[in-house]
Amino acid sequence: MDFLERVFKLDEFDTNVKTEMLAGLTTFMTMAYILAVNPAMLSETGMDIGAVFTATALASFIGTMVMAFHANLPFALAPGMGLNAFFVYTVVFQMGYSWQFALTAVLLEGIIFILLTLFNVREAIINSIPENVKKAISVGIGLFIAFIGFTNAGIIVQGEGVPLMLGDLTSSNAIVAIFGLLLMAVLLSKNIKGALFFGIVGATILAIPLGITSIPALDTFTGVPSLKPIMFQFRFDQILTVDMVIVLFTFLFVDMFDTVGTLIGVSEKAGMMTADGKIPRVKQALMADAVGTTFGAMLGTSTVTTYVESASGVAEGGRTGLTAFTTGILFFLALFLAPLFLMVPGAATAPALIIVGLFMMSPIKKIDFTDYTEAVPAFLTIIIMPLAYAISEGIIFGILSYVLLKIFSGRYKEVPKLSYVLALLFIIKIIFV
Repeated sequence: MDFLERVFKLDEFDTNVKTEMLAGLTTFMTMAYILAVNPAMLSETGMDIGAVFTATALASFIGTMVMAFHANLPFALAPGMGLNAFFVYTVVFQMGYSWQFALTAVLLEGIIFILLTLFNVREAIINSIPENVKKAISVGIGLFIAFIGFTNAGIIVQGEGVPLMLGDLTSSNAIVAIFGLLLMAVLLSKNIKGALFFGIVGATILAIPLGITSIPALDTFTGVPSLKPIMFQFRFDQILTVDMVIVLFTFLFVDMFDTVGTLIGVSEKAGMMTADGKIPRVKQALMADAVGTTFGAMLGTSTVTTYVESASGVAEGGRTGLTAFTTGILFFLALFLAPLFLMVPGAATAPALIIVGLFMMSPIKKIDFTDYTEAVPAFLTIIIMPLAYAISEGIIFGILSYVLLKIFSGRYKEVPKLSYVLALLFIIKIIFV
């Protein structure tokens, strides 16, 4: 215990081993759903679901451990919701590229983030993007993720004579998803820690008698699923294509704001912000994100990012890297329970996607809707993502409309210089791709 106190400086932060470990357990319980959701989503691209499970657990373990020891902050990392949706539904399904192409983009993103963090560039880029567009990206991704959840459950289906319509709510998948959604909402309303995790468990139990899934046999617990089908599967022959540039930028862009927004929000909740409003040890925290993403790509999973669910551990008193260390150890131990996580059907994880979508809506309260040069770009960013079924298209519409409206309104001086560069890149993409 004395060793842990010295390493994580518990006395300095007025905390103790018991509090930190309980906080780490709480954080794990609130984000353990990713061990079921991420393999289910990425396997839709043809990736081996067992291998993705192993990659998800290991990438979460590595990223969170870097956060624990390098940054000494109580934040946990895992493959990010929204970023995995972009990986599957935009890069692979919409753009028609292989999952190997997408993994290559994630690897390049991680390497670039390491370099940008070393030279303190990430903060400068973040500060150059319009604030309302930043907030709108989170909201748009939230709607997009929720939409995926509804369609995965069969609650929303392709329409007959209309683009979309309500599906058969009496189907087994819809019943499981609706039950899971109600259970999660009730648990959240009662402030039960691990509400999403317990909701998935409850929905999975209901799915067994309905014939959607089955209890794994004891002989399936034979070890950790192999990474061989997805590890180091890259397409370096396509790194100079225009699409790779667009995909890479979108990964960079979304991860950048997802991570920084989470760090700011959770730090404020914990009362950890410095007197001048900055995040303590932010460079180290961003490095954890970059290292986690790089190793995650090598293992075979989508972008690793800091999780907003870390706030649950902070609410339990977590203040140091010992909280993150505890969460990381639990991710590692989960490797040996792969059959339990892999038995979870898409109908049981769908409500988690819907609730995460809800969580991501909160920045809409901070968007300025009184200034139409700000409101229109924000709205377009939000609405295009789910309607076009593509995160990148929402970003393109948002930044392009922002730049154009500011120019035509005679307020071009308000546009950050980098935004002009981004707008030019997007115009080139629209014309030539």
